[in-house]
Amino acid sequence: MVDYDDVKFAIVELFKKAETELGEDVIKAIKNAYEREDNEIAKNQLKTILDNIDAAGRLKVPMCQDTGLPIVFVEIGKELCLNFDLKKAIVDGVKIATEEVPLRPNAVHPLTRENPGNNVGLYMPQINIDFVEGDKLKLTVMPKGAGSENMSVLKMLLPSQVDEIPRLVVDAVKNASGKPCPPIFVGVGIGSTFDGCAKLAKKALLRDVTVMNEYEREILNAINMLGIGPMGLGGKTTALAVLVETGYCHTASLPLAINIQCWANRRASKVLG
Repeated sequence: MVDYDDVKFAIVELFKKAETELGEDVIKAIKNAYEREDNEIAKNQLKTILDNIDAAGRLKVPMCQDTGLPIVFVEIGKELCLNFDLKKAIVDGVKIATEEVPLRPNAVHPLTRENPGNNVGLYMPQINIDFVEGDKLKLTVMPKGAGSENMSVLKMLLPSQVDEIPRLVVDAVKNASGKPCPPIFVGVGIGSTFDGCAKLAKKALLRDVTVMNEYEREILNAINMLGIGPMGLGGKTTALAVLVETGYCHTASLPLAINIQCWANRRASKVLG
């Protein structure tokens, strides 16, 4: 049985964890980049990142001043019965997390720039819901900062352009240069619809970043040949991973979304029930 308070306080707990700790896979990727790097400036930048991660964990403070927008992925088991307002529980959890973590109040009205001060408003937090097998409720939070999000790209391609996708991903990273605080993680959504490919790209960033297929590794290698390096100051590692998710699309269309994430690929999950 899952109730309102279970969800509300799980959301608070997850944002605290995501903002102050990185997943073992993300830390491993950064450490591997540090060990490979022979450019002194780049190596120092990676060392600073690792020191920052360690300090955030020890002091239980956010690892970056941009604590991001509250993005929540929900997986609901088809056999689970919820007799409360799930959205309200998530929203209330975000409000508490904004005060307690604390989260910087980043969410504003797009036109007036009015800031409610609690990261809650129209369609915010962004809640993505999927139905899965079982009787559990899985909550995953992904605080997403603007520096990397602003460098993301969405293109509506023609089916004949499928072979251009790797180049377009590399071009997006090249154009972003040092702005998204590299080394970055690159989530790629291929297919679905205009909005669906963007969701796929963001979901890709939830995967284990140390596991990539040949297609993903080829794009990653091409990106790292750019030499942008940590913080845009040069070096071997511009990206730490390229993660691709695909979805069926219209026969006359080929949506492509490239969602760039900074080195702080923050996410945390919990299963309830």
